[in-house]
Amino acid sequence: MEEKVESSWYLAIMLFAAVMALIAVGAYAVSKWRDATEDDTNTASELLTNFREMHSRGDLSDEEFRTIKAQLSYDIREELKDSDNKG
Repeated sequence: MEEKVESSWYLAIMLFAAVMALIAVGAYAVSKWRDATEDDTNTASELLTNFREMHSRGDLSDEEFRTIKAQLSYDIREELKDSDNKG
């Protein structure tokens, strides 16, 4: 009977350790994924450069490019202000 109790405790401890290890690995994977997605964001200047290239290839009309440029102009000014404040 004593062996059965000891093996039950052993099994419970091992299952608990396995679950905790899986949670730790999952948390690590999620944090790495979040860091990777945050690094992939483009600045407004980079976006405008990409759209300018699309416009020069003919993928965007003049009107579409002007609209995008107008929408990104505020963001670009904010980026410039931020870079001036940091430097």
